[in-house]
Amino acid sequence: MAMSRDRRQPNFFAGPYLDRRAEARETADWHIEALSDPSTRFVAARGTAHLLHPEPEPRIAFLTAEHPAVRSAREEQLVLLGWFRGARCVLVELETGDGAELLPGTRFEELRPLSAVLNAEEAGLLAYARALSIWRARTRYCGVCGAPTRPERAGHLLKCTRPGCGQEFFPRIDPAIIVLVTDGERALLGRQPSWPAGRYSTIAGFVEPGESLEDAVAREVLEETGVRVRDVDYHSSQPWPFPSSMMIGFHATAEPGSRIRLGSELEDARWFTRDEILSGALKVPPAQAISWRLIDAWLRA
Repeated sequence: MAMSRDRRQPNFFAGPYLDRRAEARETADWHIEALSDPSTRFVAARGTAHLLHPEPEPRIAFLTAEHPAVRSAREEQLVLLGWFRGARCVLVELETGDGAELLPGTRFEELRPLSAVLNAEEAGLLAYARALSIWRARTRYCGVCGAPTRPERAGHLLKCTRPGCGQEFFPRIDPAIIVLVTDGERALLGRQPSWPAGRYSTIAGFVEPGESLEDAVAREVLEETGVRVRDVDYHSSQPWPFPSSMMIGFHATAEPGSRIRLGSELEDARWFTRDEILSGALKVPPAQAISWRLIDAWLRA
């Protein structure tokens, strides 16, 4: 069966916004080429915050190779992201203690609060950069012997520096399923205690070792709500760098007669009709989240 137009549209943070050109990471002097190319643009980061022009509309404040912060950066602070809007793009991880303003009218901001107002392509680029920064910060030392690691392949590989070990570490993501369960006329939504009052969303959870995605869907729904499911159908996926997840979205059908029995993670779970969801009586997930896309696809079915 042909895929509907809805499923072909990329989720927020995803899509062909970047030409990654992975082969360029193999060039030993890639950073020299990047720094000598006047068209190279640098995304500045301090921890997980990125340099932005916050007004009038938030946008990335790209630096050039001539900027003092870029010229003084060490090679290990640079990561080749790819080619963005036709220009080479490099992440430069600055020291977190330096609070100096890098460009007039700019400041370092976290991605998540600005997702709703950022340009989709720039949000995708920052999501990619954020995920890499988190992985690099958490892999400073070898997980086998404890020795420091050093970056290779333009920052996309961290290698143990101890002779005789040499373990290699690549960027990792944590697969998580997210599913809208329906019984035809109603959708099963739950809420966590930490969410804003009235917020309900789809069921989600991390995939465990030895599980298929379909198994994870059935287990998570049963554990959190007591509902058994069938007809698990893949919808789409979304990179979610908070901190390093890949959300894999599904629709599923509840077994007839399934009753809600809350587990330990949810504060509440209920069945909602289309009219109840559309009435505005409950707070739904933001439009940038795959959870809303799953709900929206069911509403329009």
